[in-house]
Amino acid sequence: MNDPRPDTTDERSQAAFRREVLLFEEWHKQLERDGEAQAIPAATVVVLRDGPGGLESLMLRKNSRLAFGGMWVFPGGRIDDADYDGTGNLIAAARNAAAREAGEEAAIVLDPTALVHFSYWIPPPIAPKRFATWFFAAEAPSTEVSIDDGEIVRHEWMTPPEALLRRDAGEIELIAPTWVTLHTIGRFSTVAGALEGLGRRRSRRYETRIGRGEHGPVSLWCGDAGYETADPSAPGPRHRLEITPRGYLFDESGYSEED
Repeated sequence: MNDPRPDTTDERSQAAFRREVLLFEEWHKQLERDGEAQAIPAATVVVLRDGPGGLESLMLRKNSRLAFGGMWVFPGGRIDDADYDGTGNLIAAARNAAAREAGEEAAIVLDPTALVHFSYWIPPPIAPKRFATWFFAAEAPSTEVSIDDGEIVRHEWMTPPEALLRRDAGEIELIAPTWVTLHTIGRFSTVAGALEGLGRRRSRRYETRIGRGEHGPVSLWCGDAGYETADPSAPGPRHRLEITPRGYLFDESGYSEED
């Protein structure tokens, strides 16, 4: 006898898609009501280890009552005044902030000077909470991860492909910068290879604009033909992440190191 129950994985995926579309609609309404929010300097660090199934990243689940509540993220947060160490060096402050947040959120001790900077993200103007974030990568120390069950409620080590599949199945929630970062990290098989590869390439800047595509919101970045006009239908090269009912579609064929 055929099972009359609908496929629960497909149901979760469809529900995740509807939630994201509704979220962007709410963002548009809030932008019209309150105007553009100021971007807050922040930093995050992708903590990596070599696991039995390949390269793994430490993922933390945010408390549902906080900004990005319920999302799975990397350790990170805003850059505090104390992170500047009495200087005006923003990149040094970002390194300090990323290492500090790893200690506060996961009890991991990292050397700020050893962090590998590989990208910088600026959220779109419609986002009500805009964290302009420096992204770093680092090898995990041998110490155990410990969370506070306050700001962070869960942690898991995930391979990038596993995390992306779980997102598309509606099991976990990831924001676009996290998804793209996991996609990037997933090209490497070891921590050493990831840190060497990320350190060798030019740091990428993702200043996001949102367009409306066939299925829903499309994140557009420099190099995409529709970037300047926020028009995903513009013919030409692509550098974008599209939300669809079946998962994210990422196309960076229009990106070049000159962008």
